Amino acid sequence: MFKQVWVRFRACLMANLTVGFAIWLVAGLTCFAYYEYEECRQSLNFFKELKNSWGFAYSALFTAFFGGMLPYLILLFRKSIPKRKRINWFLFFLFFWAFKGVEVDAFYRLQAMFFGYSAHPITVLKKVSMDLFVYCVLWSGPMTALCYGWKKADFKWRKYAQSLGWGNFAKETLFLLLSTWIIWLPALAVVYSMPADLQMPMFNLILLFFVLMISVGKRSEEFEEKCLKSG
Repeated sequence: MFKQVWVRFRACLMANLTVGFAIWLVAGLTCFAYYEYEECRQSLNFFKELKNSWGFAYSALFTAFFGGMLPYLILLFRKSIPKRKRINWFLFFLFFWAFKGVEVDAFYRLQAMFFGYSAHPITVLKKVSMDLFVYCVLWSGPMTALCYGWKKADFKWRKYAQSLGWGNFAKETLFLLLSTWIIWLPALAVVYSMPADLQMPMFNLILLFFVLMISVGKRSEEFEEKCLKSG
């Protein structure tokens, strides 16, 4: 199981590694510019005010757009979605990521209540650790694997239950956790270094790459086949 998970993870990682570094660089530079340059701070305050005004609605709409709609449109453009599944996939991407946006926003607020609003390195370390090794392990990873597995089974619970098994579920969850730990470790350090009202906008920016990574594309499939053949 671990070998299969590692092969799949390595395929996705190698196929998208350049994009990943670019996203980390953009996120890091955005965070640096926010604290160092008044012009950048004023520009980003637009999203801060929007987040303050809309609250959870902002998190739902923007996360649905960055995490769901953009990847959906890219898959649609690449003709990776069968015609008979387009509506179901559209609704899944829309509602799953809208709900996820509200969930993540609530979790960020809860973290702030426990650990404070400071961007001190110790505070950031506590939030990153709680996020990656508690929230993701106990809830986010398993639930994402469950929902995407249901989508893969054409949204039929009986079909999904028959093909699920603890082995398959564990492999999907482990794959997501590996992806999360590698991709989101530096990313979350940037997210939690931002002011509270700008954490969701930064999360949305990084989320786009992550969703594209776990949506198995042609490049990652080709690399995976090569890895399997080479053992």
